[in-house]
Amino acid sequence: MKNNPGEKTITVNRKARHEYIILQSYEAGIALVGTEVKSIRQNKISISDGYAFVKDSEVWLKNININVYTQGNINNHDPLRDRRLLLNKREIRKISKSILEKGCTIIPLRVYIKNGIVKIEIGLARGKKFFDKREAIAKRDAERELERKIKR
Repeated sequence: MKNNPGEKTITVNRKARHEYIILQSYEAGIALVGTEVKSIRQNKISISDGYAFVKDSEVWLKNININVYTQGNINNHDPLRDRRLLLNKREIRKISKSILEKGCTIIPLRVYIKNGIVKIEIGLARGKKFFDKREAIAKRDAERELERKIKR
């Protein structure tokens, strides 16, 4: 999750890593209109409720909220419209095969700007059970306690 040079992270879906086990991640472009790009550059995007689905051999992003650009005019964008993800055919085939498995879904992990272009990292994910979440919290607490003891 470290930034590379020329890469600026806009937002991260922190809830995703808690709620899901990420099986594989992909980098994708997003088909956007001009005012959406300007809004994203102002960090006016929310991806926490979003998900993606495959339709007609294209991947679409749903429930991503890109707020209306304040300096925009009457031709401003719809904040909750479905947005097409730009992936190559091989990746789309692989993703569509994987989501046919029970419990697999596609969720957005983070939005960033790479060399002036808005990119999104999507993850192929499987939902965690309650005991998996508890186990992860216990493991994190144990690591913190160990670090505290090492510091002393």
